[in-house]
Amino acid sequence: MADDATAARRIETGPLSPLNTLNPYLQGVYEPVSRETTAIDLPVIGEIPQDLHGAFYRNGPNPAQAPQGMHHWFDGDGMVHAVWFENGKAEYRNRFVRSADHVADLNGGCGAGGVMEPSTRADPSSTRGDKVYKDTGNTDLVLHNGSLMALWYISGHPVRIDARTLETIGTETFGGALSRHVSAHSKVDPKTGEFVFFDYSLYEPWMTFGVVSPTNELTHFARVELPGPRLPHDMGLTENYVILHDLPVVFTDGGLKRSTWNIHFADQPARFGVVPRNGSGDQVRWFETDSCYIYHVVNAWEDGDEVVMTACMMTPNGFAPNAEYGPYAAMVNVLALHAVPVEWRMNMRTGEVKKRQLDDRIGEFPVVNLDYASRPTKWSYHVAMAPTELQRFKGLIKYDLETGAARSWDYQPSQFGSEPAFAPRVGATGEDDGYVIAFVTDDETGKSEVQVIDAQNMEAGPVARVILPVRVPAGFHGTWARGDQLKAA
Repeated sequence: MADDATAARRIETGPLSPLNTLNPYLQGVYEPVSRETTAIDLPVIGEIPQDLHGAFYRNGPNPAQAPQGMHHWFDGDGMVHAVWFENGKAEYRNRFVRSADHVADLNGGCGAGGVMEPSTRADPSSTRGDKVYKDTGNTDLVLHNGSLMALWYISGHPVRIDARTLETIGTETFGGALSRHVSAHSKVDPKTGEFVFFDYSLYEPWMTFGVVSPTNELTHFARVELPGPRLPHDMGLTENYVILHDLPVVFTDGGLKRSTWNIHFADQPARFGVVPRNGSGDQVRWFETDSCYIYHVVNAWEDGDEVVMTACMMTPNGFAPNAEYGPYAAMVNVLALHAVPVEWRMNMRTGEVKKRQLDDRIGEFPVVNLDYASRPTKWSYHVAMAPTELQRFKGLIKYDLETGAARSWDYQPSQFGSEPAFAPRVGATGEDDGYVIAFVTDDETGKSEVQVIDAQNMEAGPVARVILPVRVPAGFHGTWARGDQLKAA
């Protein structure tokens, strides 16, 4: 082992400022933790399957210092929580993502704040893609070339992390070849090992995409012109294509000048741009469809003449801003995600788009068996969203993407969950032959656990509950890595 089982490095966050006592995303289930902890041979209720071997990771925002000004939930320093499973046992670690801005902030300041504060860094007219907000690497995680990369939602610098110890290795530039940034929801092709990413300019009418080889070489990079600047969140990846999102959401420079994150929702259709993985910007085939916004793609693949993409399509949440949260009322309202699973089929021969809603239940943060990513997928696993003003995950939903049929598992009323991951059994013989794994925390006791659920028997609940020695706050995205995919510590 590369670290001591009793190691715990304390970073105090300090008390909330009077302003932030009104911010619910710094309190309760969202309250950050201050310790980096390692715990070995964790207690288990039930039995960890012997054929479960690998690691479950989850990223999320966790301010290392108590924010003094306006603070958006998306602003917190990145913290990765992980549980390693082997031989029927489990161990836990959590570590801060030591991005360059995180380290600078701990040593006097990085020169940039969060999205609700006026920016003090960079010129918004710069074509270099200079970052204007603190880059925390707090959003997603992918496994590439044997280690993790922590990614940031606005598009930032990837941060390499040791997949076994969670210690930060450093900023990733792909040998100095990365000329811009990388978005949070970039993808790894399980067959080729390639890392495929996209980036966008907050103020300029274009986006870019690129491909990195399994050995960390940037092999392709292209620019795609747009009618105006956009704020996409995700992308689709198939065996041969990248699917870029031109959605009717535009970031304006108001956030650079005022204490607000200024986003404009334009009255225009949504467009999906299908482009060969190693293609150029002028090879994009645009498919226009109903106006909508998408945070997260489920999966994408090719089916004859059609390129298929399934995703969670946003719908109105029905809430009015709540004055109880003072200046945070608008943030709370936007974060109450309501989305339904939808399939789009784009015919590369005829140009036709077919849209099909799979279900009307509210869910988000979808995952699939990553061994099937970018190829045809039958099953996906989503969090069930509680119908509350604050973002809470009340359970899990397993979807049949062909029929829309669903099975579910609900947590106890006082519990909330996290984005899950699918872990194939060692020697798995089918797409859903494995386990669904998620962090779960009790709002009343503050105690956290990891639930391991048989994916083929969701309604039965966990076969194992791994009891954690520390609380895991609500957070964002994660991933699963098989034991044979990880480099030795």
